[in-house]
Amino acid sequence: MDDLVSVPARTDDLAERVVAAMREHGSPSYPRAFEVWYAHLSDEIPAVSVAMNAILAGSDGKVSAADIDSLYERFISTERFSRQAERTSLQVLGEIDAMMGLVDKALGSSELYHGRLCAMSEDVPPSTDRHKLREWVEALVMSTREEVTRKAQLEAELRNSSNEIRNLREALESTRAEALTDPLTGLANRRHFEEMLQKSIDQATLRREPFALVMADIDFFKRFNDAHGHLTGDQVLRLVARTMKDKFKDKAVITRFGGEEFAIILPEADLIAGKFGAETVRQALLTRELIKRSTNENLGRITISLGVSSYRRGDTAGSLVDRADQALMQAKRDGRNRTVTEDVVETASRVA
Repeated sequence: MDDLVSVPARTDDLAERVVAAMREHGSPSYPRAFEVWYAHLSDEIPAVSVAMNAILAGSDGKVSAADIDSLYERFISTERFSRQAERTSLQVLGEIDAMMGLVDKALGSSELYHGRLCAMSEDVPPSTDRHKLREWVEALVMSTREEVTRKAQLEAELRNSSNEIRNLREALESTRAEALTDPLTGLANRRHFEEMLQKSIDQATLRREPFALVMADIDFFKRFNDAHGHLTGDQVLRLVARTMKDKFKDKAVITRFGGEEFAIILPEADLIAGKFGAETVRQALLTRELIKRSTNENLGRITISLGVSSYRRGDTAGSLVDRADQALMQAKRDGRNRTVTEDVVETASRVA
């Protein structure tokens, strides 16, 4: 008989392997990175392992913050939302079943009461027989009281069940909102961006209304992360996100596209208005100096490069993003810290 048996890896051993792998591959060490590596090494989500192995094979074994964010958004947050949604949905179905049971109970009680009334109405004693008449009235009152009590209990149970379903619905909506939100910046995440971009295209096609797309990238973010650490880098991402929200208020769909890149959908904006909005954010960031509170060290200013495209009839999400991305790449080639629109790229292509 074989003395060797297969046992699952201990959780603490797996955690140690995760930390070791993060160090070996130069991975950032914030919490979502640990989740991604844990999912990869534990084989809990096989798709994560496939994608991670592809990244390692194509990057000399290095894993960047952008890689981590991409894997997290594609697999971890999706899986989490699905599980939470499934649990909540099952609870809602359970409450609905319970409510239907209460309704059936109420209908059965009403039918019983109706049957009693019908039977009693057919057996009304003569008015001259006061004794029997009194017994008949007492029986009628007793039956009515019992029905009122049952109805009151059922009403309370139905109200409780209705409140529970309302709470579960709110939990489901909260879960969905969480699944569409980037936890670091509080902005919408890429999944939400893709949904809203397609919705914007559909509306623009139907109503013939313009909208602009801005793609933005923090200049030299990797260099900043390497020099000051990922925690300070996270603060930079929050600063950029907060600046965008301050400038656009509720007029735009502002998303963290991935890593240090952002995407902004500007409704009812043409290319000129899109460039103006992009420049507003860029100029606002130039007025802010970063000070590290723990050391009072001045870290300088953060700059961003931006590319702008506007909707054209027949556009797909891919074509619109591609033109904005090409404009962003041109802004970087031209020296960064600037906004370039799609028409500039197209003019340069024709000249070349």
